Amino acid sequence: MEIVAYGVLADEQPLLRDAFDREFGAAHGLRCLGLFLNRDTAPIAAGHEVVLSSVNDTLDAEVLRALAKGGTRMIAQRATGYNNIDLTAAEELGLTVARVSYYSPYSVAEFAWALALAVDRRVVRAAHRTREFDFRLDGLIGRDLHGRTAGVVGTGKIGAAFARIAHGFGMRLLGWDVAENPDCLALGMRYVEKERLFAEADLVSLHVPLLPDTHHLVDARALALMKDDAILVNSSRGGLVDTDALLETLRAGRLSGVGLDVYEEEAGVFFLDKSLEVMTDERLARLMTFNNVLVTSHQAYFTRDAVGQIAATTVGNVADHFAGRTSENTLVPRHETGTGR
Repeated sequence: MEIVAYGVLADEQPLLRDAFDREFGAAHGLRCLGLFLNRDTAPIAAGHEVVLSSVNDTLDAEVLRALAKGGTRMIAQRATGYNNIDLTAAEELGLTVARVSYYSPYSVAEFAWALALAVDRRVVRAAHRTREFDFRLDGLIGRDLHGRTAGVVGTGKIGAAFARIAHGFGMRLLGWDVAENPDCLALGMRYVEKERLFAEADLVSLHVPLLPDTHHLVDARALALMKDDAILVNSSRGGLVDTDALLETLRAGRLSGVGLDVYEEEAGVFFLDKSLEVMTDERLARLMTFNNVLVTSHQAYFTRDAVGQIAATTVGNVADHFAGRTSENTLVPRHETGTGR
């Protein structure tokens, strides 16, 4: 039986194939596509019981109906987030859905720090200058983070890893979450209301999932509370930040630096080569004009360690589906009824 995977990146493919070969051998073939899953590409999956999806695929009710009609019975999301999947429609159609609930938190936490340090010390601007043999230091002054305050929004595995690094820098720790993490408390973190965190932190890093309650968590009000010279880093989900409000804040000359590995309208842009096209997303184009803003293409998770773990977990989810098992990764369990087949 052949399994089809959408949105497979070049560096991801060998790790994914290796994981499938180790688990299934010749029992199940793997077809890797660079195309993202949407209404136009869904027919390619016809005849494939299992579809492996990526975080930038579109799995709304229309796409899920097309998959179910073509014989698909299982969606294995190669990511932790699943806000791109209509779980209600999947259940109605009798589709099993699973995700990767855990992979290396260090990949994202370390990259969030890479963004923070890059904007604080003006690394990108400096690199561009030196490539042109301009070795002046004008406009490149940063500041020590030692002794300053890090605000960690979301203190799960990734947030806790970020906090441990902040503690290593000698920073004061403020946290906000629905539940306190004992590991963070042991570092000396003080949990406060998010308004106080925004107001007191010199560096704010976001590590919460995108839910209705967290959509535009960083809005105009939150940004107004932040220090004029604060640094904002988002390596979680783009929808956590109100881009329009952020643009207004930057136009007002506020915030020392912003590091964004995610963007709320990244679908159809990130992971693709748009260098020969006109950028029609005016908000993204405007973000790029600020020399204190660094945007990367949702790469925080992209280490061999993390991608290898994602591949291994995805294979385990597929094996569970064939065996009729569920796990902590199961979002919609296997069932035999449904309207899509």
